[in-house]
Amino acid sequence: MKAHVNLFWILAVFFLIMAGVYVTWSLVDPNYGTIEWAGTTALTLSAILAAFVGFYLSRVFKHQGGPLPEDTLTANIDDGDPELGHFSPWSWWPIILAAGGALMMLGLSIGFWISYIAAPLLLIAVVGWTYEYYRGFHAR
Repeated sequence: MKAHVNLFWILAVFFLIMAGVYVTWSLVDPNYGTIEWAGTTALTLSAILAAFVGFYLSRVFKHQGGPLPEDTLTANIDDGDPELGHFSPWSWWPIILAAGGALMMLGLSIGFWISYIAAPLLLIAVVGWTYEYYRGFHAR
C-alpha cells in the first residue's frame, strides 16, 4: 500500500507541474495569449483528486497496523483471503435493478417519459433486494 500512496502523491505533483506548464504555454502562445481555462481546470482538478486519494491511502496505511498480506513477499494466498460478506448467488434482483438503472439512463438521455417507467422498476428492485431475506424460503 505504501507504493500506492507514493504513486498518487507523485501523480498529484506531476499534474500540478503540468498545470503550471499548460498555463505558461497558453500565455506564451502568440495566437492565444490568455489562460485556457478548460485544460487548466482539468489538470488542476486531476492534481487535487490524486492528492485526495494519496492522503486517504496514507491515512489508511497508517491505521491498518502494518503491511497487508498482499504487500509482503513471504505471504501465502490464504493470508489475504477474508470473508467479504454475504452474496446471494440465486438472486434475480440485481439484474432487475440493472435493467431499471439502464432504463433510467436511457430515459434521461433520450426521452424523459421512459424515466416514468424506470422509476417504479428501480423502487421495486431496491425494495425486493433489500427484503429478500425477510420472507420466503431464505427468511431469517
